[in-house]
Amino acid sequence: MTTFIRSVQAEFVKLLTTRMWWIIALVLFGYVGLLAGGLSALFAGIQSGAISPSASGGGGGGAASIGSIPPLIYSFASSVGYVFPVLLGALATTGEFRHQTLTPTFLATPRRAGVLGAKTVTLLLAGAVYGVVALLASVGIGAVVIGAFGVDPLLGDSETWTLVGRTILAMALWAAVGVGLGALVPSQVASIVIVLAFTQFVEPLLRLASSFIDWTAEIAKFLPGAASDALVGASIFTRTNPMATASASLQWWQGGLVLLAYAALATIGGYFVSWKRDVT
Repeated sequence: MTTFIRSVQAEFVKLLTTRMWWIIALVLFGYVGLLAGGLSALFAGIQSGAISPSASGGGGGGAASIGSIPPLIYSFASSVGYVFPVLLGALATTGEFRHQTLTPTFLATPRRAGVLGAKTVTLLLAGAVYGVVALLASVGIGAVVIGAFGVDPLLGDSETWTLVGRTILAMALWAAVGVGLGALVPSQVASIVIVLAFTQFVEPLLRLASSFIDWTAEIAKFLPGAASDALVGASIFTRTNPMATASASLQWWQGGLVLLAYAALATIGGYFVSWKRDVT
């Protein structure tokens, strides 16, 4: 146990001595904050009557068609920000192969499974911190803008804080998924391309296309992004997709288990594919 704790401490030192973690955190905050602030103003403005639906390009349904605004805005932390902890986990792992820092690490700690486990624990905690950063943007900025239009930001609602807690959990699990992906695909460039292509294009298109047929919708709810949305309990994708139904979503705990399974499978696969091999 002492050796494992020291391994976790060493992984934190590796992570925090680079600029990568805080640069990604700043981009995460800015990206989520920009979307949360802009769409909060649009939706809350329509709901309050300050903005006419016709002026915003809507036909008249406007914000009313997506239901309660605050949960939707607050969920931006995970529904659009989840790519950042995945990238952090993948970069932290592939960087070991790129810069060959695994060699001294394995010399100091020969138990490679313990090293990978320590990295996973470290990135789980880092992912949770990223969840807090993203929530400071979505809830912090979103609530201020929503309240400015006279709409209740629901900060006193227990469901809001349940969403906050689940978001932090989801972001932590996404960072673990990134670690597994980085071990599975040691090439840093390849892992970045896979993360961006899948999260920004492939899965959104699959989820949209699958929503038109019942049996494909049942399969699509097990996609990682869909599982994350189910865990959090709100998402811009499900709330604005006219074909999405409640039956096409997992329960929150099921979503968490599915996301955990993705992280575990990727990490175990990465251990046997690359982590056990000679890295010099």
